[in-house]
Amino acid sequence: MEPRAVGVSKQDIREQIWDHMESQNLADFPRPVHHRIPNFKGSYLACQNIKDLDVFARTQEVKVDPDKPLEGVRLLALQSNKTLLVPTPRLRTGLFNKITPPPGATKDILRKCATSQGVRNYSVPIGLDSRVLVDLVVVGSVAVSEKGWRIGKGEGYADLEYAMMVSMGAVSTETPVVTIVHDCQVVDIPEELLEEHDITVDYILTPTRVIATGCERPQPMGITWSKISREMMEKIPVLRSLRAREQQAGKDVTLQGEHQHLPEPGRQQAVPLSAGRRPPDTPGPEASSMAAACGSPPGEGAPLAADAYVGNLPRDARVSDLKRALRELGSVPLRLTWQGPRRRAFLRYPDSAAAQQAVSCLQGLRLGTDTLRVALARQQRDK
Repeated sequence: MEPRAVGVSKQDIREQIWDHMESQNLADFPRPVHHRIPNFKGSYLACQNIKDLDVFARTQEVKVDPDKPLEGVRLLALQSNKTLLVPTPRLRTGLFNKITPPPGATKDILRKCATSQGVRNYSVPIGLDSRVLVDLVVVGSVAVSEKGWRIGKGEGYADLEYAMMVSMGAVSTETPVVTIVHDCQVVDIPEELLEEHDITVDYILTPTRVIATGCERPQPMGITWSKISREMMEKIPVLRSLRAREQQAGKDVTLQGEHQHLPEPGRQQAVPLSAGRRPPDTPGPEASSMAAACGSPPGEGAPLAADAYVGNLPRDARVSDLKRALRELGSVPLRLTWQGPRRRAFLRYPDSAAAQQAVSCLQGLRLGTDTLRVALARQQRDK
């Protein structure tokens, strides 16, 4: 499968891959695969190919992303008694979780440990002060080229996780990077699309091939702070800790949109707001949610908040179950209105675009054995 046109963008390639996998029925749960690292039919077979790599046989500590198509690698790592590290969802509560199966775990328990539920139930957090030395990095991809160029889903978490591991000394330039994809995801990617913070891959595993890319492009040398926004700093506490460390070490940690100013003689230097704080006149999401709840009108020029409807909730579901699923999918709303007895809930998002994106992301979501019905709230009420 090849990109369609000259001047193609990363997003063009993503959309082409997602559309092709859905139209050709190559995708597997969760669907649709748009805006995700796509799971595909044959992902377990592709994961098995990692056993043929010497780098996997030699590794003691492996970091594997939590994406669904990488579940088979997580299982193999546990079955091989390797230390398995999985990034926390969207890095909100730290960088890594170490999966720790119970003593005498059966094959069924190990399979559960390799799933997203297992990551929640059988893991312990790993702090920045832990002496982690990752021997192998396994990442998901939307597209990858035989030269080792990689495109993720567009949020940059895999690149950021790698940069953070470099900053904390958990990986070196010799640490191999592996990705697992369907054959149709191996495409030509123009080198000009690559940016300095993009990671590359050394091995590509598909259901039918093992590709050694021989990539010589240097990996990121650490966090590019000028690419990090204040918003990201607020969302990812571990970034604040790493920034404080690097600042103390004398590194330039100027964030995106910030400017360094030398204090003028006799004048007090303005102190930037600490990470995680807002200017006093800027309302946070809590204030927005409260204003919406009280019926307050939005500020002049502010986008109108929009709701997503979630129906067919299991009768025994709890609000914590839905909140956990929303966190894992990165679709946390400003407010959640739970109507358990009526088997439904409403999710408040800052605008209609965010609500529509959440609806797309949540399609096919299950709680227990029930597939939830998700739609824009206005559409649901119209029905």
